[in-house]
Amino acid sequence: MAGLEERLHRCIVAADRQLADRADLQAQVERMARAEAPLLSGPALDAVVDAVTARVRGLGPLEALLRDPSISEVMVNGPGRVWIERHGVLQRLDVELDTPTIERLIERVVGPLGLRIDRSSPLVDARLPDGSRVNAVVPPLAIDGPCLTIRRFATRRLTLHEVCPPGVADLLAWAVRSRANLLVSGGTGAGKTTLLNALGAEIPEGERVITVEDAAELRLPGEHVLRLESRPANAEGVGEVPLRQLVRNALRMRPDRIIVGEVRGPEALDMLQAMNTGHEGSLSTCHANSPTDALRRLETMVLTGSVALPLSAVRDQLGAAIDLVVQVARRPDGGRGVTEVAEVVVGDAAAVAGGKAGLGTRRLAGPEGVLRLPMRKPRGQGARPPDPSWVGARVAAPS
Repeated sequence: MAGLEERLHRCIVAADRQLADRADLQAQVERMARAEAPLLSGPALDAVVDAVTARVRGLGPLEALLRDPSISEVMVNGPGRVWIERHGVLQRLDVELDTPTIERLIERVVGPLGLRIDRSSPLVDARLPDGSRVNAVVPPLAIDGPCLTIRRFATRRLTLHEVCPPGVADLLAWAVRSRANLLVSGGTGAGKTTLLNALGAEIPEGERVITVEDAAELRLPGEHVLRLESRPANAEGVGEVPLRQLVRNALRMRPDRIIVGEVRGPEALDMLQAMNTGHEGSLSTCHANSPTDALRRLETMVLTGSVALPLSAVRDQLGAAIDLVVQVARRPDGGRGVTEVAEVVVGDAAAVAGGKAGLGTRRLAGPEGVLRLPMRKPRGQGARPPDPSWVGARVAAPS
């Protein structure tokens, strides 16, 4: 079978290098396979055709893994067996790849995007047509051989009730509809984008929403959603459009809300200014271990920008811009969910909450449910106050 697959692949490449772009590729491969092996059984023939088609047009041996909806991450750690993440748990597969195959797969991803990866530019971030995020590292940075990581995103959109404890989903849905500014924090793979999608689904119809991301991962259900994606420099080192430039441009597009997929640098200042200048109800994410750490990280990001601001001014911006910080984490069993909802507090309230220099957080909810209601007034005109009954919704004790 492997020998037949290799022969067919060589025949296709030698006969017509444009064949991969033709709509009848699968039929062509099937005719060639029948001619090469007329006694091949139906299931075996289908397997060969699928493998050759994936090798010519797709990502070869990884194509079947990317079609599996239960797999959220595919990891190639140099030559050898492939790892995957399924339902939050790492697994090692029997699929093995050699160095030339990995290099060919990486080139197939980055080539059509005008990107380059070689010894002089050994790192690249890219995106597959289905939205999956790709990171590749090659020698000399990758000592044991070229590495490829593909993060896939669930095709089914989760709701807040599926990722939040009782009552917390109602609290967060109210916060979005009341135009509170929310920041989702957590570690890598903790479910920040998943929660951001669920929060975005609560935005009322008719509002103009602009998303700004490094890699377009959000899938919001609204009819008036505009998606912007940053662009890295091309092989000549020009053409880069950073996230900060897109955030600034989004302000000129008459947005009702701006959603920044993830803040990692000086664009944090532009996001805060947008939240403070009439774009209430904006959402974003950042990497942090707790709500308090998330505020400190935002401070650091703003201070790394080109605008020299005193720390007190940065904290004033943070306190005025962000209402709630939602912490997400991955549990030991691989599940993901909300572990804490905290309200940003300033002044005397921050001192009571243990905050520093007039900025801190006040815990509103945890895995056990809603503990208290927010003190901040809703930003949206005519928004109803939070429902006290949410505080009574607790997780039932195990029997």
